[in-house]
Amino acid sequence: MSEKPEARGPAAVPRQAAAPAAGTASGRDGPAAADPIRVLIVDDHALFRRGLEMVLQDEPDIEVVGEGGDGHEAVEMAGELIPDIVLMDVRMPRRSGIEACTAIKDVAPSAKIVMLTISDEEEDLFEAIKAGASGYLLKEISIDEVPQAVRAVHGGQSLISPSMASKLITEFAALARRSEERTQQVPAPRLTDREMEVLRLVARGLGNREIARELFISENTVKNHVRNILEKLQLHSRMEAVVYAVREKLLEIT
Repeated sequence: MSEKPEARGPAAVPRQAAAPAAGTASGRDGPAAADPIRVLIVDDHALFRRGLEMVLQDEPDIEVVGEGGDGHEAVEMAGELIPDIVLMDVRMPRRSGIEACTAIKDVAPSAKIVMLTISDEEEDLFEAIKAGASGYLLKEISIDEVPQAVRAVHGGQSLISPSMASKLITEFAALARRSEERTQQVPAPRLTDREMEVLRLVARGLGNREIARELFISENTVKNHVRNILEKLQLHSRMEAVVYAVREKLLEIT
């Protein structure tokens, strides 16, 4: 990871830490401060983990709750600690970050996973997204950008390093073209108005919890809508749903 100030990475807006209430020394009589963002760091390089921990621990609204050295430890610790964010490498011993990503979603569904890696392979990017990662950042980003990335993903954004995002968009276009070539001239399955709303939000990269808040419905209801959408459209993943939304001009990628 470079610490050069000119390194460019995905934009993220820092969230201001809660300040003590006016008129009190500690804010004890005012509104309670927001809980810190709980972060689990997983990387097979101890020095890199230590560097990340030092940077994040300086942030008043971020707390490093644990460190792991491989994908197996990542799953165990995520189940025990229930972190808000998991910063994890892709290629690690015993169990890869991508394999761990899928398992973490089972043991800690609320955790959002950001791959922080040197791998710029398209296949790793696509597999990470399909496994449920909310971000894919290359270690070339400035170390000062990591806290911003943590806040952004915790706030509901999906982050991808610019060089990798262009590869993802190219793949979306290719998938859309192949899908159009296979599609016969038959009426598309009809989705309800609510399912269309959910599909548009899925295409924007929102998770089930964010969609539930957006539409004022329960998270279980969102899960049911997503399952119905995939069944009606004969799709197998949220990624394919995004491609469908692009093809049907429900979402424009520029």
